[in-house]
Amino acid sequence: MERGKVDVKKTEKFNSTQVRFSKRREGLLKKARELAILCDGEVGVILFSSTGKLYEFASNSHMEDIIAKYPTNPNGAKLVPSEDGTEQPKVEEVPHESPQMPQPTQIAKLEELHRLDGKLREKIMAVKDRKEQVLLELIEKSKLQEQKIVLENEALKEQIEEYRSRLLHHELGRKNSSGRSTSTIFNCRSDKDANYDASLGLGLSGDMSQKRKKPKMDFS
Repeated sequence: MERGKVDVKKTEKFNSTQVRFSKRREGLLKKARELAILCDGEVGVILFSSTGKLYEFASNSHMEDIIAKYPTNPNGAKLVPSEDGTEQPKVEEVPHESPQMPQPTQIAKLEELHRLDGKLREKIMAVKDRKEQVLLELIEKSKLQEQKIVLENEALKEQIEEYRSRLLHHELGRKNSSGRSTSTIFNCRSDKDANYDASLGLGLSGDMSQKRKKPKMDFS
């Protein structure tokens, strides 16, 4: 939507004048900042309000330097009146120049640049291929180390299992040997007790026989 044309005329109301000045001042300073940043221009703006208050903007933070350049610059753009009565900078037309054919030296330089560009691309590809080769070698080496570690772990597990088996076998043998010794001692004690009982029985039997064979004495 197009904006309507603003009727530029002076107002007698003080408050209205101050409001318009404040709005347009901010707009002007904003445009000055954009011009300095986007166009890399050296901009200096000086404003005085109707009450005599100073407002200024300098793109390089030194208004004095910008002002000092103004009278010494012979190539400054001249202001020309526009249709609405304001002055606008005059833009000088740049003469149109027909394109020139490149010189032989320029062609040689371009060919040299293309040749160097081709060599650079070859070097980049060689470095890339070498990088991929080194990465593949590192991956293969890592796999071999991993396999070696796995085999060493398996061998260690087998040694541990063999050690446990030997230890268990030794423990069982020791328990069996202890059981046989206890049984032998018990059997020996049983045999001794049996022999002792038999001897005791024979002794008692002999005594009883002697008592039965002893003659009776006659005192009549």
